[in-house]
Amino acid sequence: MEQYELDELDEKILSMMVKDARKPFLEVARECNVSGAAIHQRIQKLIHAGVVKGSEFIIDNSKIGFKTCAYMGLFLQSSDQYASITEALKQIPEIVECHHTTGKYDLFVKIYARDNEHLLSIIHKKLLPLGLARTETLISFKEGFRRRLPIDIGKLEKADEE
Repeated sequence: MEQYELDELDEKILSMMVKDARKPFLEVARECNVSGAAIHQRIQKLIHAGVVKGSEFIIDNSKIGFKTCAYMGLFLQSSDQYASITEALKQIPEIVECHHTTGKYDLFVKIYARDNEHLLSIIHKKLLPLGLARTETLISFKEGFRRRLPIDIGKLEKADEE
């Protein structure tokens, strides 16, 4: 996959939109000293290039009844299970992320459950029937922080070189 080179305007637009995805394009345009049409074209270009994959509302899962967050390492019985297990995991709505990893796990997933009993039910009724070799579960007590990568990648690269 080809890397997209961000220019200063792209970085400024993305920095603003990451902070507030609902910010009107005209407001972004004013702060960037360009037209609203230019902002719209830039964002469409960033979407087409795959830099921007959409926008989202972030929901506090505990406020809607999902108080248990767990990470689970999955061990497959054989390497030919990756595709079928990944597809099966997509059908389990409580699993919100799935990663193919290095290290001791074959797959690593993030799960939200109403409580520990619900988590146990997901494991026994939805995961074990998939034919996994075994699982290892880590329950998160509290999220310390969450953030996105900073948009000014050039500054990050320069800091790494120093």
